[in-house]
Amino acid sequence: MIKFYFLLWLKWAIRLSVSSVFFASLVAFLITFYTYVSIGSPPLEEKNISALSEIFKFWFVIAWSFTLLISLFRSIKYIFNDCINGYELKLFECGSDEVIEVIGYGDLVKVWRKWFMLMIWLVAILMIITMFNFYNIYALFGFILVSGYFSFIIMVAKCKKVKVLRC
Repeated sequence: MIKFYFLLWLKWAIRLSVSSVFFASLVAFLITFYTYVSIGSPPLEEKNISALSEIFKFWFVIAWSFTLLISLFRSIKYIFNDCINGYELKLFECGSDEVIEVIGYGDLVKVWRKWFMLMIWLVAILMIITMFNFYNIYALFGFILVSGYFSFIIMVAKCKKVKVLRC
């Protein structure tokens, strides 16, 4: 069972990382490109490239803060109904024992709210334990990844709509 949770977490962590970084890079690139075009498209000399790089880095951190939240919501959909090491997470209908085979984002809202609050508490606990003087998006992302592993285990125990079944 530990291997199942680890592989589930690994799949989730890779999806979350790739999608959040990709969309943040895309947003930062579009803002940087818009800035470049709006100032008249100066020649790409070393100082201009350096300035555009700084603009990209600035907007990347801000964009990643938002795309991380979106990716957290989107990534939870893909942990269900996937056979991993002989087990799979199943999402059930409210008040019945019927499994939802094709999961839409509307089916995830209640489960995601519970899971997201659990993630907030786990990240807060990690922040208290580590007692850093300064937190940034990079440290927060690491805390989210670590908390994600434990959140899947706790979510199955606390959420009646989510169960681990053999496949």
